[in-house]
Amino acid sequence: MYRILLAFLLISFYGNAQTNNYKISFENAVHHEARVNISFPEVKTSSLDIRMSRTSPGRYALHEFVKNVYGVKATNSKGEEIKIERNDPYSWKVSGHDGTVNIEYTLFANRGDGTYSQIDETHAHLNIPATFMYAEEFEHRPIEVNFEVREDLNWKVATQLKEEGSNTYSAPNLYYFMDSPTEISDFKMKEFELDGQMIQFTLHHEGTEAEFSEYFEQVKKIVEQEEAVFGELPEFDYGKYTFLACYMPNVSGDGMEHRNSTILTDTDAISEGGMRGNIGTVAHEFFHAWNVERIRPSELEPFDFAGANMTGSLWFAEGFTSYYTGLMLCRAGARTPEEYIEGLNGTFNYVWNSPALEYFNPIEMSYQATFVDAATSVDPTNRENTFVSYYSYGSILGLALDLSLRQENLNLDDFMKLMWTKYGKTEVSYTIREIEQTLAEYAGMEFANQFFKKHIYDSEMPDYDKLFGSVGIKLERSGKPDFGASLSEVENGLKIDRNPFQTGAAYKTGLDNRDVITKINGEKIESKDQFDEMVANSSDNLKVTFTRFGKEKQTEVELGEDPTWIISIDENASKEALKKREKWLQPE
Repeated sequence: MYRILLAFLLISFYGNAQTNNYKISFENAVHHEARVNISFPEVKTSSLDIRMSRTSPGRYALHEFVKNVYGVKATNSKGEEIKIERNDPYSWKVSGHDGTVNIEYTLFANRGDGTYSQIDETHAHLNIPATFMYAEEFEHRPIEVNFEVREDLNWKVATQLKEEGSNTYSAPNLYYFMDSPTEISDFKMKEFELDGQMIQFTLHHEGTEAEFSEYFEQVKKIVEQEEAVFGELPEFDYGKYTFLACYMPNVSGDGMEHRNSTILTDTDAISEGGMRGNIGTVAHEFFHAWNVERIRPSELEPFDFAGANMTGSLWFAEGFTSYYTGLMLCRAGARTPEEYIEGLNGTFNYVWNSPALEYFNPIEMSYQATFVDAATSVDPTNRENTFVSYYSYGSILGLALDLSLRQENLNLDDFMKLMWTKYGKTEVSYTIREIEQTLAEYAGMEFANQFFKKHIYDSEMPDYDKLFGSVGIKLERSGKPDFGASLSEVENGLKIDRNPFQTGAAYKTGLDNRDVITKINGEKIESKDQFDEMVANSSDNLKVTFTRFGKEKQTEVELGEDPTWIISIDENASKEALKKREKWLQPE
């Protein structure tokens, strides 16, 4: 409520604040176009700068939304065209107005996800920064937007914006507007009340009512379990939280959190794997209602719509949320304890077998978000050896912190409650040092200092053998031979399809991305299964024939040991360990 209250106070202070008015229509939805009209009244300056955002709340990289805007013109209050000139690639300067500036343009939009917009005859899926221009000098003005829905397509509106009637909605200021994605379609909706607030789930899909009902029951259980972690729901603006789910074949898979809503998109229908596959995104994004939307890194306040947004706290904001994603699915009964534990293998091995830990700690990995968070570039990188996702890194560190605290008869849930009390309910943004200080307040100075020194300010691996053992889980190595490269089948052999890990045998031998292995020990390679069998049964070095830049070469590879860890339930665990595991994974 902080931003809304601030807006109301500003309105009271300055008098009756003028409202900027937006209108969007979709007559040419079949060709992915919308027509947008904006009116800025009471313009006191001789010229007005208007722009398209370059980024979007919840994203950290740049996204040049302006590239899909055309047919821009400006008029005054009488409808007369006025001067408009380009400031830079992202903005325009409008002058010669009579106190009112009206803007009109066409938007092309055809990507349905958590960042972009998509318009077609199934829906108008609108992320606000990708859709509407704005005037930065009016960032504190309230906004009204009218969605001219396609009644012939039975469209209706779902959004966290405040409903004013007749498909008109309002926001108290620019930030709230930009943070309010909107799904306009023939969706279905279910809702339930929890602690005096309404949780809505709008679903745009082609499935059955019975499938939606079954899925919604899982959603309810997850919401309840996540509330139990923090002890209460956030105070949602206007008393409701809205899931905007679009599981359609024309969208792109994604999830994106916002203050009182979240976008969920996927091509998998609920009946075709989506029931199991998409529920994890539900768990992840709703947890963000606390962790990142209200328990918020200081570097993201205020959010910059004109430049990239960087914070060193994503290992906590995104990573700890990722840890709770799997845990909440387990506690809500969407995954069995066995499935949850076995599911740790992939993320665990991805993080702790990466050479990237030699270069960056979790804070520095978080800084990379501006280059990897749906960012695009054309030049190759060496991220296989220099980057580990802060989602995964933070998730595995969250696991380590939780199990470490449980050895002290504490737990991560209560630490998150303390972070919520200090920084979430108050909506006072935090620094990394303040996370450490809060952990010290909860678990003691020595515990907090050691954890941060070893695992946050450095990249040391926690003692997982001990931590897993405390809850009846085994951690073992596979002991198999390892070639150390990712391979895919091509017409004349096996191509190395990514940069080899610099710790692996292939890298040390000098093999590289895009090399094509044609023979092993003189035998022609025709399939990956054949290659894997030869590696598994090898007791000597492999003589490898390969092509690079069209020329045949040979080398000898000394196989390494497979670094893969295997995480599994210990059938011989003690009763004490079993009791601790049950307390860790059981529902609240």
